[in-house]
Amino acid sequence: MANFTLTCCSTADRPKSFFDGRHIPYACFHWNEGGQDHLDDLYQSVSPSDFYAAIKAGATPTTSQVSVGEFVELWEPIVAAGSDVLHVSLSSGLSGAYGSACLAATQVMEAHPGRRVLVVDSLGASSGYGMLVDYLADKRDEGVTLDEAFEWAMENRLHVHHWFFSTDLSSYVRGGRVSRVSGFVGTALKICPVLNMNDEGKLIPRDKIRTKAKAAKDMVARMEEHVQDGHDYAGKCSLSMSACREDAEAVRDMVEAKFPALAGKVQINDIGTVIGSHTGPGTVALFFMGDERGK
Repeated sequence: MANFTLTCCSTADRPKSFFDGRHIPYACFHWNEGGQDHLDDLYQSVSPSDFYAAIKAGATPTTSQVSVGEFVELWEPIVAAGSDVLHVSLSSGLSGAYGSACLAATQVMEAHPGRRVLVVDSLGASSGYGMLVDYLADKRDEGVTLDEAFEWAMENRLHVHHWFFSTDLSSYVRGGRVSRVSGFVGTALKICPVLNMNDEGKLIPRDKIRTKAKAAKDMVARMEEHVQDGHDYAGKCSLSMSACREDAEAVRDMVEAKFPALAGKVQINDIGTVIGSHTGPGTVALFFMGDERGK
């Protein structure tokens, strides 16, 4: 029996089968389009192709985080059954969900004296956040204690690297990350911005590269620069993408060729509806364990 229950949020951008198979309960963020609220339910109620096709056609979805009450609802039956909880949250640099989770944890612990709910700010997003959760599921299955898992997460969260490039700037323009003029010029010149997550869990533009083929090579070069153990890297590696599987597959093939000792094949996941509402289609993200992320 595990020493604690590991939970997270839907924005870890792994398929439902992953969470079910690894016994990880999760809370769902929300997205809204045309005044209708939807759960970020890991594409159970809408397909990735339909979601991104709607954005390409002009839809402008907005998002909202998990509420304190929804976190309490997630953890109450777990704690009532006698288990402690380790929850991993979407980066506080992108969302207020971490703060809501901390408030909910206090409420649940006050209602169940002797039980513990610890919350980790992943300082990550999408399948990079999901990678941290995946490693913690390994730790849980190895039999580590709640405190040991929490300490491992805090010591290693900034070693999970997040590198992104995008071939479609329209959602970045709408979200204010790219100006309209820059977006127009960038699209005309086929410029792909390369971004990463910094040590505060915020998305930072790092470079502007012409053509997606060069952007993909640049992103793999970033992995070569930062990855643990260089080309002998034997850790996990994953990708997430938004309606651009061929681009993600090109990155995967380069990564698998350069890092033959990887722990299994590189998994390609769909960017979920919440993260995807902000990136739009055309984004590829690469995640791996490396040196400690900086500013």
